[in-house]
Amino acid sequence: EVRVLQNLRGKIYDAKHLVPNKMRDFFCTINLDQEEVFRTQVVEKSLSPYFGEEFYFEIPRTFQWLSFYIYDKSVLQKDLRIGKVSIKKEDLCNYTGKENWFMLQPVDSNSEVQGKVHLELKLNELITDNGSVCQQLVVHIKECHGLPLINGQNCDPYATVSLVGPSRNDQKKTKVKKKTSNPHFNETFYFEVTRSSSYTKKSQFQVEEEDIEKLEVRVDLWNNGNLVQDVFLGEIKVPVKVLRNDSFQAWYLLQPRENGNKSSKTDDLGSLRLNICYTEDCVLPSEYYASLRTLLLKSSDVQPISASAAYILSEVCRDKYDAVLPLVRLLLHHHKLVPFVAAVAELDLKDTQEANTVFRGNSLATRCVDEMMKIVGKHYLKVTLKPVIDEICESPKPCEIDPIKLREGDNVEINMENLRYYVDKVFREIVRSSISCPTLMCDVFYSLRHLAAKRFPNDPHVQYSAVSSFVFLRFFAVAVVSPHTFHLRPHHPDAQTSRTLTLISKAIQTLGSWGSLTKSKLSSFKETFMCEFFKTFQEDKFTESVKKFLDDVSSTESKEPSGLSEPVHLKEGEMYKRAQGRTRIGKKNFKKRWFCLTSRELTYHKQQDKEPIFTIPIKNILAVEKLDESSFNKKNMFQVLHGEKPLYIQANNCVEASEWIEALCRVTRCNQKRLSFYHPSAFLNGNWLCCKATIENTVGCARCTADVPADTQIEIDGDRETERIYSLFTINMSKLQKLEEACGSIAVYQGPRNEPDDYSNFTIEDSVATFHTLKQIIDVVEKLNESHEKYRKKRSSSATYGSEENPIVGKVS
Repeated sequence: EVRVLQNLRGKIYDAKHLVPNKMRDFFCTINLDQEEVFRTQVVEKSLSPYFGEEFYFEIPRTFQWLSFYIYDKSVLQKDLRIGKVSIKKEDLCNYTGKENWFMLQPVDSNSEVQGKVHLELKLNELITDNGSVCQQLVVHIKECHGLPLINGQNCDPYATVSLVGPSRNDQKKTKVKKKTSNPHFNETFYFEVTRSSSYTKKSQFQVEEEDIEKLEVRVDLWNNGNLVQDVFLGEIKVPVKVLRNDSFQAWYLLQPRENGNKSSKTDDLGSLRLNICYTEDCVLPSEYYASLRTLLLKSSDVQPISASAAYILSEVCRDKYDAVLPLVRLLLHHHKLVPFVAAVAELDLKDTQEANTVFRGNSLATRCVDEMMKIVGKHYLKVTLKPVIDEICESPKPCEIDPIKLREGDNVEINMENLRYYVDKVFREIVRSSISCPTLMCDVFYSLRHLAAKRFPNDPHVQYSAVSSFVFLRFFAVAVVSPHTFHLRPHHPDAQTSRTLTLISKAIQTLGSWGSLTKSKLSSFKETFMCEFFKTFQEDKFTESVKKFLDDVSSTESKEPSGLSEPVHLKEGEMYKRAQGRTRIGKKNFKKRWFCLTSRELTYHKQQDKEPIFTIPIKNILAVEKLDESSFNKKNMFQVLHGEKPLYIQANNCVEASEWIEALCRVTRCNQKRLSFYHPSAFLNGNWLCCKATIENTVGCARCTADVPADTQIEIDGDRETERIYSLFTINMSKLQKLEEACGSIAVYQGPRNEPDDYSNFTIEDSVATFHTLKQIIDVVEKLNESHEKYRKKRSSSATYGSEENPIVGKVS
């Protein structure tokens, strides 16, 4: 079974020259077609709002357009959409990994469409009462899929079916279907195509030809507004001439109106700066990746390391980050990361001349450790920093100590005290946290510490700076300055809080490096005000605390299990749940609740900081599955099956639903009593909607979808990461071949090389070993190319154009 997996990552930077040309409160959303899946915080009183928000999510469904909407926040009325950036799915690859300014396009209701419609069309010949032949068009509108939500609710759709020509416009209408995004209309309409009674044989033939050439069937989808205006949902047009005498049925993607989105005012709405990276992976069954996986996993054993497949991957990728992300995850998944990091760190140290510049550059080694800390250290950061970061962001005290940036009425002494209080608190939390540091991080730090000491045997401090350059400079200091990136806060902090966090981060970097410096080097500060601030810190106890902490986190001794007694906080957010009917008088409607998932329990609360109303221990959860939309006519629903009645929950969008199901499945996979079967629909009015069984506790009618037990902390899809690496090798095949040629020519010609060659940027320590690995990589990639090509052919032949999987786009001709 081939899996097609899509994800989106990137950053919303800022907007400029927005209309109306006055200070307003703005926010930005990301939409898949018409479904909102991400929203930034509101930036108040600005003409050029800076959002600075990164995003990453899996895309669990097909889509046509990725759109970014800028809204003007309104207190009393509906938020106003100022403009949008819409990119067709096929065009996303043109922007991958680049920062771009996009002009905002006008938002026009005629161009905001989503979904597809299933039609059957037929031309019949009828003999009239007077014996002449006329033609009749039969339009059978079957169903629609994936219509948008209107104001967060399922729509009330209906369709109009028209036969349109130069001199006619016959229109008919379906019944309105209530509260559904997937309406089944199943209605048939009849239209007379040629009028026969008053024409001679000759002229009738001409009219028939002319009419059919110019006639088209138009189907428009609408949301019934009841008391307000109906909303246009999309249209399709099919020329009658494609039918001739055949029956024709197909799925069509709904299109915007032809006059939609054409406005003379396209230049003056402003612009938005974005970085977008969309990837789609076709993941083949696991056995196809065996050769490539083996080649990558034995990288740490290859001598020299620069001749290994993993190292070559980082050499040929234009952006090392592209290579590091899947590589670290794959090596982590197969417990091969520590030896690989040790090997590339040793290569890094060979080129390091000064002990005080150890691991300061952006090499493969430092990037691998950075990525490993992000993946493995998520919970560690949460238990260590989240409470103090929350305090700083939610009730910020003024901390500005730069005389140039002080505002009128600011007291620099009080600000310095406030900053000192925060720095002390953050520092204290960090140096006390070694017990919570993940074992894998400790193993990597242990390895780096010993390699650095071996490289600079006469410097007693290098073993500390090797570790502090990661744990303080690249982990804690970065998390303090951008807590939203590490999921410590939901959004990018406002300007004043951001400044406070920057000052704290600078202080933490300096304090962290004291363990390696023994005495402060205040002269290294560019700003004299930071110099003054640090004079209050010159105490041996800070240096000793840092040294003890660095000793603890770079030790391989096993830790006490007390670090695990804290429940791991996994996910939280607002969703809707259906009342479970535990009280007799309680009405079974949907209520908004705050949900919280830890490694011990799932709870929901009336509001975020209130006590839980209901708690389900993780060990009691028997299954977590999607719920059919037909159960309650609501999208994005899932069910948590436990000892009592199922808990039915509606997420706000498809991405959120998918993330909650995955998080719940992950944490409950090791439960002893997990179910094998479940009911995909609800039990309503005395029977299960799916199988019509009348006994509520009867065994489910569908097999559960959850996978085998896995690690609850780090969920990694090894095959997907290998597929990603295969894609990178494929994109960079010309570089691999150039490198192969280079190794061949070096092996043959051993003389001096005066002129820089094409391969002068590559690290070739051993041309024979590198050549051998390159040959293996190219062979493996070519075999995988064949497998992918077979799959592509199979997919294109099985999903015919016009099928539900491959609907017709635009006008059929």
